[in-house]
Amino acid sequence: MSGEVTVSGAKNAAVAIIPAALISDGVCVIDNIPEIEDVKVLAETLRSLGAKVDLSVPGQITIDPTEVKSICPSEKLTRKMRASYYLMGALLARFGSAKVPPPGGCYIGKRPIDQHLKGFMALGADVKNTNVVEINAPALHGAEVYLDVVSVGATINIMLAAVKAEGTTTIFNCAKEPHVVEVANFLNNMGAKIKGAGTDIIKIRGVKQLHSCSYTLIPDQIETGTWMVIAAATKSDITIKNCIPTHMESLSAKLEEAGYRIDEGEDTLRIIPKEERPRAVKVKTMVYPGFPTDLQQPFSALLCCAQGTSTITETIFEQRYRHLDELRKMGATTDFNDRVAVIEGVEKLYGTDVEALDLRGGAALIVAGLMAEGTTTITGVQYIDRGYEKIVEKLQSLGADIERVKM
Repeated sequence: MSGEVTVSGAKNAAVAIIPAALISDGVCVIDNIPEIEDVKVLAETLRSLGAKVDLSVPGQITIDPTEVKSICPSEKLTRKMRASYYLMGALLARFGSAKVPPPGGCYIGKRPIDQHLKGFMALGADVKNTNVVEINAPALHGAEVYLDVVSVGATINIMLAAVKAEGTTTIFNCAKEPHVVEVANFLNNMGAKIKGAGTDIIKIRGVKQLHSCSYTLIPDQIETGTWMVIAAATKSDITIKNCIPTHMESLSAKLEEAGYRIDEGEDTLRIIPKEERPRAVKVKTMVYPGFPTDLQQPFSALLCCAQGTSTITETIFEQRYRHLDELRKMGATTDFNDRVAVIEGVEKLYGTDVEALDLRGGAALIVAGLMAEGTTTITGVQYIDRGYEKIVEKLQSLGADIERVKM
């Protein structure tokens, strides 16, 4: 393949910023919104609460939350995605109460919300976590919150809840991911007073109200990484546009270790094609700025054809190796024990019928299918659609022989 591909807006930022708009007293317009299923589900969820949501302009969402009265989102909708838990912090900030069914999303291991609830309680809320999470606070007040583990979701949710709390809230041991910074920037654009996002200590000084704003999302870090892996795996000369190279340093380092050369521009990346197989490497997923857990699965597909034996240690989610069973159907030699996967590189993979079992596992199968000899048929594509905008059309524009069919 060859050509240019443009990265869409950041999924993980979008799914937090859309609920955050509920705290505003006016209309919010967000540009560079990815056209993915998770955004559509969140838009419908906000409508079910009474908000006016417009997705008619491509790449843009307009949210008018002024008529929202309900604090109880639909369980049918919240079960479709993990990020629905951000409704807890947003509704708590706006109404002082929330009644949110448990979140859904891909099954990749235990994903507790205990740190989220710990933060809400520190701010003065009463929490009941049964079949539905009920949160009530006559008044929210600033507090010091020490996260027991680094959690992106908890960091963002506590930020959302604290923006209108009386006094100052300090969160310690915060996640530093780009989308944490992005949510803080969005809230500050609405009038919040947040400092320290991107470090391990965030301070939020509560304000009386948040106002309307316009905002443009950053490019998607994980989509960028997926295109880098695709270019490397298929020996393709692809220029990746609308990306932030500094967000990709951990992946770039591993690709260079595997023998690739990378050209970086101000907002572009290009993996220089090489004919020989990549070298085997060791990968350990970590919180940002470490190697992202969301890129572990696509990267593992590349390693299936590396020279030598690669190992992957997954420190974030314990059920993130289910895609390896599908890769074995294609001729990969893989095994895993607990959190460690071992991949013995082979000469080539072979196309067959495989199933995507989660979002990033589905991306791994696309990488493998592009590498493989013969035809690969992937089912379960609804998972892939949750996080990748027009992935088929983008690949076709680069010359890939790929199509979406109804079965």
